[in-house]
Amino acid sequence: MAEIRAYRPADHDAVYDVCVRTAAAGGDARGLYLDDDLMPDVFAGPYVELAPELAFVLDDGGTAVGYVVGCADTVAFAAAFRERWLPAVAGKYPSRDEVAAVHEDSAWLVAALHDPDRMVIPELAEYPAHLHIDLLPPYQGGGHGRALIETFLAAAAREGAAAVHLGVDPRNRRALGFYAHLGFRPIGITSREVSAVFLGRPTA
Repeated sequence: MAEIRAYRPADHDAVYDVCVRTAAAGGDARGLYLDDDLMPDVFAGPYVELAPELAFVLDDGGTAVGYVVGCADTVAFAAAFRERWLPAVAGKYPSRDEVAAVHEDSAWLVAALHDPDRMVIPELAEYPAHLHIDLLPPYQGGGHGRALIETFLAAAAREGAAAVHLGVDPRNRRALGFYAHLGFRPIGITSREVSAVFLGRPTA
């Protein structure tokens, strides 16, 4: 039976695998970008490296088949991303312009990698924590997503975060319904364009 536990360094490759296999609007994104590590280098790796206390996996027989990662303080996390994570991985990828010339679909991800301050949005200040969650398809719809998020919320509350936010592709109606069922509500953002619907809720 699958169970939730704290992330371990030995889970690194499995977390990267889950990330890329769910990165195409929930489908498999292997082969879609310049490198299969690019998506997890932006949205998974920095979290397990910089905030392992808020990283949890769904373990099925010793293998991570889903995860939730995030941070309790987005401003501090963006600074750590810039100072500690970016120097370690930036050399793996060309600049955005160079990427756009050879693989246009990867350019936005490389831009995101090089711009950690994109995470710091003033309108989200009341929701200082944020999270990312991914589950392989066979493990979706069985209550594991709810359990992972509840585990994260409890840990974020212990770290002092009173509320959390996340971004959702507005075309992903299933995800929007899932988060609404868990008590997340839309956050109005009017001062900048974003490509996601931001949702928030208290951690407790």
